[in-house]
Amino acid sequence: MPLARNILLIRPQNFGYNPETAKSNEFQNKAEDLDENLIKQNALAAFDQFAEALYSKGINIRVFEDTEMPQKDDAIFPNNWVSFHADGTVILYPMCAVNRRSERRMDIIETLGREFHVEKIIDLSHFEKENRFLEGTGSIVFDHANKIAYACLSARTDAGLFNKVSEILGYAPVSFHAVDADGKAIYHTNVMMCIGVGFAVVCLESIENEIKKTAIINSLKNCGLEIIDISFDQMNNFAGNMLAVSGENGKVYLVQSQSAFDSLRNDQIAVLEKYCELLPIPIPTIETLGGGSARCMMAEIFLPELNT
Repeated sequence: MPLARNILLIRPQNFGYNPETAKSNEFQNKAEDLDENLIKQNALAAFDQFAEALYSKGINIRVFEDTEMPQKDDAIFPNNWVSFHADGTVILYPMCAVNRRSERRMDIIETLGREFHVEKIIDLSHFEKENRFLEGTGSIVFDHANKIAYACLSARTDAGLFNKVSEILGYAPVSFHAVDADGKAIYHTNVMMCIGVGFAVVCLESIENEIKKTAIINSLKNCGLEIIDISFDQMNNFAGNMLAVSGENGKVYLVQSQSAFDSLRNDQIAVLEKYCELLPIPIPTIETLGGGSARCMMAEIFLPELNT
């Protein structure tokens, strides 16, 4: 499976609890006892530690500073507004929360365009006017090796737009519905599924439709992927929100939060370690208030590098 070695990160200026996104994100929790300045300090410290951990493994990171204004609580999660593809395509996505739409920044794409080849930019943000949303690689989990795209449909993941993006990229779309332990729709696919080299982490009990569940299991197995089935509790600790990336000399790392790692059983860790080195990083403030974890913080850059 093609893995990204180049990763876009956004260093936050005003990280905090976003009440608008909390309406559809059951993973968010408001910390009543922490003041905003402390939250920002904790988030910045965690981000810097996260970036340093990636850098130390030879993973090429491109860090952009968030702009001070307008205030963006979730700028630390760039994977929702943009994706960069190996054919030079850049896709901009329609975002559900109005206060997240200012995260889309053409200056970032223009800067990356000096180092990478951008063939075309496909801007889907106009679908926001129709209340149709698709939030990047939060909504879509790509199996790049087998050209299959997976999506659990929700208020943030429109079936028609998912099929449209899959067609644009030449991927076979596989959509389904997934719910949490309380029966509420899971807001993003990438909290219940992760596809790496030789393996797939998925919360199978979240897929209630047995026919769909069997189809997804068969799809993953037919692609030669070993399935690591995680529980609701492990999913709630972000064990599904991990990303396999390429580091120095092509070594594969599975980037995950410390809470995700701590929730895994020894036998699950043993399976994962057959395929990659696990790279757990503590980001508790970001997970608790933001409702997203390690994978959400990284936008993969598959664009071809320009000759220098």
